[in-house]
Amino acid sequence: SLAGWRQLLPAEPGWYVENGVLKNREKASDLLSEARFLNFEVKLEYRYAKGSNSGMALRGRYEIQIFDNFGQAPDWHGNGALYSRIAPSTNASKAPGEWQTLTARIVGRDLTVVLNGVKIIDRKDVVGPTAMCMDPDEDKPGPLMLQGDHGPVEFRKVEVTELQLR
Repeated sequence: SLAGWRQLLPAEPGWYVENGVLKNREKASDLLSEARFLNFEVKLEYRYAKGSNSGMALRGRYEIQIFDNFGQAPDWHGNGALYSRIAPSTNASKAPGEWQTLTARIVGRDLTVVLNGVKIIDRKDVVGPTAMCMDPDEDKPGPLMLQGDHGPVEFRKVEVTELQLR
């Protein structure tokens, strides 16, 4: 359901749930979690259409790219990349229309990303917010954001586990 979420721009097109799957309308506003997180792990299951482009922002500041670059060389704008900052070590993307799994873990500025069972970013340092940033205060908790204005994307699982550090 959309419980616990709100649109960044309420007047823009939005998101809906159909048969348990979260979907965006064309040019949908970003979707933000009402909860805010600092150190956490998020697990997603998503799929996109051919040529589609989306993203998920950790703490509302650091975009993990969701992008159809199946079969291409990995780059810092490809699926699973920390947008414009850290390229994945390999392109572990599945073809458009297939369900994909992504786990992102952020502790302080330490980021690990696993895409479709392959670790593609291993404990890399996040240096500064990315383009999908709504709040530059990097030492504070922030929401999870889902980008919806660049093409069709569907989510059937969004699971966040807060990490308690000693």
